Amino acid sequence: MRLPQGRGTLGYCLNVHPTQTVAEVYDALRGPVRTIKQRLAKNRLCPDALFAVGLRLSAEAAATAGVGRELAAIFAGEGFAAYTMNGFPYGPFHGVPVKEAVYEPDWTTPERLAYTLDLARIMAALVAEGETATISTVPGGFAPRLCGREDAVADGLLRAAAGLVRLERETGRRVALALEPEPFCLLETTADAVAFFGDHLFTGAAARRLAELAGIGAAEAADALPRHLGLCLDACHMAVMFEEPEPTLASLARAGIPIHKMQLSAALRIPRVNEDARRRAATFHDGVYLHQTMARGDGPRGDEAVRRALDLPAALARGSAADGEEWRIHVHIPLFAEPEPPLASTAGSLERLLALHRDRPVTAHLEVETYSWSVLPPEIGGININEGIERELRWVMERLC
Repeated sequence: MRLPQGRGTLGYCLNVHPTQTVAEVYDALRGPVRTIKQRLAKNRLCPDALFAVGLRLSAEAAATAGVGRELAAIFAGEGFAAYTMNGFPYGPFHGVPVKEAVYEPDWTTPERLAYTLDLARIMAALVAEGETATISTVPGGFAPRLCGREDAVADGLLRAAAGLVRLERETGRRVALALEPEPFCLLETTADAVAFFGDHLFTGAAARRLAELAGIGAAEAADALPRHLGLCLDACHMAVMFEEPEPTLASLARAGIPIHKMQLSAALRIPRVNEDARRRAATFHDGVYLHQTMARGDGPRGDEAVRRALDLPAALARGSAADGEEWRIHVHIPLFAEPEPPLASTAGSLERLLALHRDRPVTAHLEVETYSWSVLPPEIGGININEGIERELRWVMERLC
């Protein structure tokens, strides 16, 4: 849906549904997406407007011949609008353990580049001439596997930018690539993003490299870099890292890094860990997704008081030694969920982010991204997914309209 007063386009991400094959993508569009659109129209939330859909295609689906044409036909027939693509998960994303594999292949590989450019060509077939589409992507890759390889990651991204420059020249459709910082990735915080863009992407050397790759002048290349490269700000990831909306937006604005896309999501929060909180938090370990956990004590040394665990079991293994800490856990929970104490969510952080965007829009593309419905414990899940997505979209619109 197009939000009023230039606040952007709002939709939800298709990664909540199985989308490994093109048949699954088409089934999702003609099934639950159609149903959710009808529910919103019935409740007069979008009675006449096109329904914005955040696509997600695996590499397998994206490489299928004719997928762009088929999607364009479905979108036209159903009254859907394309605006963004989740290009983060390359392979299966439901029903099998994902964990660290979600970061593979990383941006040092030709496979990640080819996949992303496949997605870009599909988006160019779906949006109108003169419009901009966005693709969110892995922020370099899994940090432990990329030590000292920042230059290789940057070159992969510049090759992608060159492909996007050529695509815009050929089609009149602009596609922007949005790196999505996440805990334990090469870019996990705003500070990491500012440093990486400042050292590797928004530099004279990067402009010259893009000019060489795309066959354009250096000045044109310098202008093209922020048009085609920027960030996807995921509210869940930001909150897990104990980052606050106001300084995050201010830091990115000072660095000149565009927020091409914002993913609206909430994390699980434990304000003060105790035995009951640890027992209930354990029910969120699903064996499918990685649940990075950040723990902050009340020590006097700021960031030095933060403990990091790659996955929830490692944090829980500390037992009573963790009692009294505040935990932020990478579990996407419904935006409207209000867990019973001692559990909570980071929805308050998202509300502040939305308030800032409402007053001074920071991006054109907003996407609800709660992909975890099928693995949430009953106390948070236990709701029809179509109803849940409708309630999430309503929750956002109440705060932006």
